[in-house]
Amino acid sequence: MSGLLLVFILATVALMLQVSQKQQALADTQHTLNAKVTEAKKQQAAFSTQIDKVNEAEVIRTQMLKEISERLNAAGIQVTVNSDTSVLSIPTAALGFASGSYTIEPQYAARAAAIGQVLSDVIRKDDRFKYLDTVFVEGHTDSEPFNGPLNMDNWGLSTFRAISLWQLWGQSMPGDSRLDALKNAQGGPLFSVSGYADTRPVDDAPAGIPDFAGNRRIDIRITIIRPSSKELEKISDDFSDGTK
Repeated sequence: MSGLLLVFILATVALMLQVSQKQQALADTQHTLNAKVTEAKKQQAAFSTQIDKVNEAEVIRTQMLKEISERLNAAGIQVTVNSDTSVLSIPTAALGFASGSYTIEPQYAARAAAIGQVLSDVIRKDDRFKYLDTVFVEGHTDSEPFNGPLNMDNWGLSTFRAISLWQLWGQSMPGDSRLDALKNAQGGPLFSVSGYADTRPVDDAPAGIPDFAGNRRIDIRITIIRPSSKELEKISDDFSDGTK
């Protein structure tokens, strides 16, 4: 009798030990799952923060384009905004580019300078330049073949149009408004100048008119700061290796 009781007690103790071990294993598993859920929530929050920053920057950019176009149009300088591509287009009527020319004639200089001043005012307002990555000053030509000095073609012509406007801004704007003093979040120049020849005609450009004036223009393309692939990888790595 006492032998059976001892066996029963030992079996009960063994069973209780197994149950205790399984309960501990279950608790450990639950703890691990909870930690992973917490980590995933923190990672999601970090990604959400980056998305919120981009959304905020997009709102700021939209506001800036609206303000720039409203101020210029109110001053009699007709410009258009393509909200889909975040581009402000300045037509040749505002700058006076003749076909085959990159010169801003004296009668257009004041108007061109006013455009630069409005850009400076709007971008500097509330330090909104902090939301921007680059502001591209892009020159464009019509499709009329061009053969200028030193074999300059429409690529050179479009680039020199953008350079002409940029140089005029540099010469005419006061020191506290100078666009070349603006820096982006990485500390580099905010503004960049480029040319696209006749490769990007306006949407309503008619076919068969190579010297269509609407294609002779300057586009101001505003890009916003976005998280880089390295920043996103860092968020992923920080949580995967447990440093966050």
